[in-house]
This record gives sequence, C-alpha cells and structure tokens, in this order.
Amino acid sequence: PRSWISNESGKGWVQIEFAEARRVDRIEWARDREGNFSDRLAIEYRIELSTDGKDWTVAAHSGDREPYQGKADPNAFVAKLPAAKAERARALLGEIASTRGRISDLENGPKAWVANFAQPGATHRLYRGDPMAKREEVGPDALEVIGRLGLARNAPERERRVALAKWIGSPDNPLTARVAANRLWQFVFGTGLVDTPSDFGANGTLPTHPELLDWLASELVAGGWSVKEMFRLLLNSRAFQQSSGPNAVASRVDADSRYLWRFPPRRLEAEAIRDSILAAAGTLDLRMGGPGFHLFEVDRENVVHYHAKEETGPAEWRRMIYLFKIRQEQDAVFGVFDCPDGNQVIPKRSRSTTPLQALNLLNSRFTMQQAEKMAERVGESEEGIRKAYRILYGRPATEEEVSDANSFVAAHGMVAFCRAMLNTNEFLFVF
Repeated sequence: PRSWISNESGKGWVQIEFAEARRVDRIEWARDREGNFSDRLAIEYRIELSTDGKDWTVAAHSGDREPYQGKADPNAFVAKLPAAKAERARALLGEIASTRGRISDLENGPKAWVANFAQPGATHRLYRGDPMAKREEVGPDALEVIGRLGLARNAPERERRVALAKWIGSPDNPLTARVAANRLWQFVFGTGLVDTPSDFGANGTLPTHPELLDWLASELVAGGWSVKEMFRLLLNSRAFQQSSGPNAVASRVDADSRYLWRFPPRRLEAEAIRDSILAAAGTLDLRMGGPGFHLFEVDRENVVHYHAKEETGPAEWRRMIYLFKIRQEQDAVFGVFDCPDGNQVIPKRSRSTTPLQALNLLNSRFTMQQAEKMAERVGESEEGIRKAYRILYGRPATEEEVSDANSFVAAHGMVAFCRAMLNTNEFLFVF
C-alpha cells in the first residue's frame, strides 16, 4: 500500500516502476468514495501499463467503477467514447453547465409582478346583493352625484382604469383633495382637522376648521397635487411655528389643542425614533432605493419562523422606510412604540406611554451599540458634550448643563452619557 498527495491542485500523475516484470491482476484505488478528501485521493483517474516505458495500454479507469450507492455519474458515458468524440462531449457538457449557471443567475435576480389586462366580463346589478340573483347589466361608472365616467359597457380595461383615475383626481371631486390635505395636516400636527382620517361621512367627526380644510384642498389641487409644496405651506404657517408652551386657561377649554392655540407636542413615531438615533450616532445609511433590510432571521421548517437578530450592522442601519415588514411580527424595540402590525392598515396610530417603551429604549442592544458609536463620534471631552447637545437637541448646551454633564461623564463615561441623552424627552418629542 502506498499513500500519495499530488503537488498540483486538481490533477497529477504517479509512476510506479518494478524491478522486473510482474503480473498485475488486482488494483485497489481510492478509499474516498464519498469525495470528502478530493485534495489527496483521485476519483477520476486512468491506469496505464507498459513493459518498455514507451507504449502504454489502459488497464482500468474511473468509468469502470460501480457507482457509489447506486448514484451513477450522468457523464460517465464520456469515458466510453473515442478520444475525439469524448473531447467534443466534454466541451458540450461544459457549455451546458455554463448555460445552467446563467439560468440560475437569472432565476435568482430581481423579480417583479407583471400581468396582462384581460377584458372584464359583464357586470350585473345584484338583487339585494345576492351574487346568484343577477338583474340587468350595468356599465362601468362612478357616483353620479360627483360625476359620470361616460364609458361604454364594453370599454377596454385600460380605458376604465384611466377614466377612474381622472375621476378620482378631478377638481370636480372635492373628497379626494380634502382627504389628502387632511392626512398631510395630520402628519405635521399629529391630528387631522378631521379626527377620523378614513371617514368623512356621517360616522366620522366634523372638521374643526371646515373653511381651512377646503382652502388647503384647493391649494393642493392648484399646486398640481405637489406634496412638497403642501408641506412647505404647512411648515411655514404661524400654526406650526407657534410655541408649544402650556396655558392654564386654554388648557381647561381645549386640552388637546384642537383649535390650535399652541403647537401640540407629541412623541416621534417608531420609525423616526430609530432613524434619529442612527443619524445622531453618525451611522445612518442614506442611500436611496435598492432592496430592503431585515431585522429577523428566517428559519424555514414546515412553517416559517422569524427570530429577531441579536446583532445589527451597517446592512441594517438604513432608514426604516426600507425595512422588510413582516406580518404579525414586531421589532422588539420599536414595535412597542405603537408601530402597527404589518397585517393591518392604520390611518392613525394610537399613542401610548408604557414601561416597556422606556425599558426597551434604555436597555436594548441597539441603543447601547449606537450610544457607543455616538461617543466615538463626539469624543471624550467637554467639547464632545457640547457637540452632543448640538447634534441631539439642535441647540447649544447651557453652562449648567455642561457642568452637570462633565460630572456625569467623569463618573460613568461618555457612552453612558450618550445613552441617557438618546432617552430624553427633548430628543424623542416634537415641541
């Protein structure tokens, strides 16, 4: 028995010379039938014999072997072919493997849902809503009180969609612009002029300022439905720029500031809190577009299980608009900040204050990690303290605050100081 390792990766040859002619009636070759030691044992081979060292005769080759556990090599037939045909076969097999690789790359590339519009079937009025009790045929149309679509019964699907879109955005349709303007107001002030953003009907609440809502709706339409222009209008308004300071008399009459006697302070939403922490730490990835990121590890068994990632890195430090939202699963830290489940459509989020919010934001691995990054960003000095105030609060620190912070940093370190600052109301609330 001999052991041998080739000095060339993936190939090699060995020659055994006998002192005299010998009868070779048995050759045992390769103990590695499962291919676990491909660096030292040949699986594909050819054994040749010669009596003079010039003329060689093939005595055996790997194609003669019984396949391991009945798993035949689909390309074993090549060894039986004449040399010229075998070379051609290997070239074709290489092209097949290359083509399969390109197909696999295409299958694993970006995917998109595409479809062809089909002509819809006839639509009938249903007696008392019963789908089995069809009455006369009706054509595609909208609410007559707002305006007709003016389509034929056999209008193509594409024309129906275009007509519906124009009807929804028509200046003669006052509802769309009012609902949109109310939502934009809600994003800026926390509560819409109509407190039920998805219900402007009899079951909803009346607008606190109906004339203002109508004016905002007309401005939205006149501005070409530009959301940016509407936000510019709202953010430059006196209502937005006024103080959020309390007033005892006004609070007794209108505690929620529905009549805009002050700017209503509120906590940032879950997504804005996370993005703000990353921005303060200097780790926020502002790249736009591309695939989203995950905060869960996926375990695929009979059913899919999701496990929260224990550690996050630059791949997860993007804005939360790119978070891959999983239905019925919540991020352990920011899910408690009234972030709705991905299985629900929520026009207006609830606002709660719970111990879990404070505990998660103070003690989570994410907060500690970003506090460390922020401490590295500002540095361990009094100037670092002043820089932290400017980054987090958008204002300079007072001398009293600097003095207190110096004492805190001396006792507990800059990381603990940044961690505490990330949990303050001045950072988490809009005033």
